[in-house]
Amino acid sequence: MRYITKTDLLIVARNSGYLMIGIGLMCLVPLIFDIIYFEFDIVSFVLPAAISILLGFGCINYFENRDRKIRLKHGMMISSFAWLWASLIGGFVFMLATNIPIVDAVFESMSALTGTGITMFENVEILPHSILFFRALEQWIGGLGVVVMVIGVLTKPGSVSSKLYQSEAGEERIKPSVKTTLKKTMEIYAIYTVAGIILYLLAGMPLFDSLCNTFSIISTGGMSIKNANMGFYHDDVIYFISIVLMILGATSFLVHYKVIKTKGKSLIEDLQFKIIICVIAFVTLMLYFVSNIVPIDLLFTVVSAITTTGASVAPPHIMGGWPPFVIICLMCLMLTGGSNGSTVGAIKLVRMITFFKGIYRHIREILSPEGRVVPVKLQGHKIPEKAIAQSGNFITLYMMFIMFTWALFCLYGYDPFRSLFAAMSLQGNTGLELGIINHTLNPVLKIVSMFDMWTGRLEIYPVLITLRAFFEIFKR
Repeated sequence: MRYITKTDLLIVARNSGYLMIGIGLMCLVPLIFDIIYFEFDIVSFVLPAAISILLGFGCINYFENRDRKIRLKHGMMISSFAWLWASLIGGFVFMLATNIPIVDAVFESMSALTGTGITMFENVEILPHSILFFRALEQWIGGLGVVVMVIGVLTKPGSVSSKLYQSEAGEERIKPSVKTTLKKTMEIYAIYTVAGIILYLLAGMPLFDSLCNTFSIISTGGMSIKNANMGFYHDDVIYFISIVLMILGATSFLVHYKVIKTKGKSLIEDLQFKIIICVIAFVTLMLYFVSNIVPIDLLFTVVSAITTTGASVAPPHIMGGWPPFVIICLMCLMLTGGSNGSTVGAIKLVRMITFFKGIYRHIREILSPEGRVVPVKLQGHKIPEKAIAQSGNFITLYMMFIMFTWALFCLYGYDPFRSLFAAMSLQGNTGLELGIINHTLNPVLKIVSMFDMWTGRLEIYPVLITLRAFFEIFKR
C-alpha cells in the first residue's frame, strides 16, 4: 500500500519553503556583530542565507498550493526536513567562516540547534564574535524549535500552523489558537532572555558574554563561548544565575504563563516542577556525602544533567575522574530530562510518570478482584490508555537508539562506560561529555551522533516517518 503520494510531496515541498526562508534570515542576524567587531566576513553568512531564501521562495512559487489538505504526517516530514536543512545551512556558514571540514561544520550546527552543545572546535575562544553569536543564536532558536519559531513569525493562522506545531511541540497549548500560543510562548522566552542578560551583567559578566551565555543557558543548549564553559568565570553568583535559568528553561511554558494569574500557585502545584526540584535537592545531597566534589560544582552539574543543558563547570577530563556512582546518577538524570512543553530533551518527566503509573496499575489489577478496571490518573485527570501505551513505546524506542549508538562506539574501541555516557548525552541532547566526542572522532561516529541529536530533538517519530516516506519513494 502506498502511504506517500505525489500530492504529499508537493505539500511538504511548498510548506518547507517558508521554513527555508526563515532559516536563511537567521543566518543574516550575526552580520550585526560581524560589522560591530570589524570582522567583515559577510560572504560566510550572506551566501548560505541567499541559497536558503531563494530556494524557499522557489518552493513556495513553483509548487502548487495545497495548504488545506495538510495532515500530521506532512507536518512531521516538514519538521524533520527543517531541522536537517537548518543544520546543513548552518554548517555551510561554519565551513566558510572557519574552514573546518563539512562533517564537523554540520555537526557543530546540529549540536547547537538541537541544544546538545558538544563542539567540534578545539579552541572556541579564537573564533570570530559573529560565529560565537551565531552558535548562541542557533541554540536560542533551537530551544523553542526551528519550526515553532518560524511559523510563529512567518505563517498565518490556520491548519498549516496547527499541524506544524503539533508535529514538533505536541498538543500542549497556552491558548486555543496555535498562533496565540506561539506568541505568548515567545513573549515568555524573550522576557526570561532579557532578565538573564541583565542578571549576568549585574554579576560582572561582559555584555557579549552575557548575551551569548543567556541564549545558551535559557535554551538549555549549554554550548559556551569559552573553552572551560561556565567554569571559566569562577564565580558562584554566575553559577547560581545559570542554575536558575536552566530550571526556568526546563519548566513548561504553560506553567510559566499561569504563574502571574495564579500568583505563583501554578509553579508550586505543577507535579513536574516539584519533581525536578526534589530530585535536584536529593541527588545533590546524596552525591555530596559519597564524594569529595565541590558542592557548587556538584549542584551545577546535577541541574545541568536533569535539564539536559550540558553546561559545565568541570572540564571533561575532571568529570571523567569522578566516582562511577556519581556518573551513573548523572546518566539517570540525563535519561529523564525535565518538563514536557519546555526546551529540554531526553524522555521527559511526564512520560516517565505515565510509564511507571502504567506499571503500578498493572500490578494493582493483578492483585484486585478479577474484572476490576483500575484507572490511571495524573494530577486528578485520567490518563488515556493510548497515552500509557505511547509512553512505553517511546521509552523502548529511545533505549534502542541508545543501545545501538553505545554498541557502535564500543565497536570503534572506546571505553564502554564512557561510550554509554556519550550515547545518552547525544540521544537526550544533553551535551555533558567525558572526553570522547571531539574533532578527532571517527567520521562514521560523527554522522551517527548527528542522527542521534536529530532524532532526539524531534522525539524520534517524525524522523522515522520521514525516512519511511523516503524509502517508499526510493523503492518506486
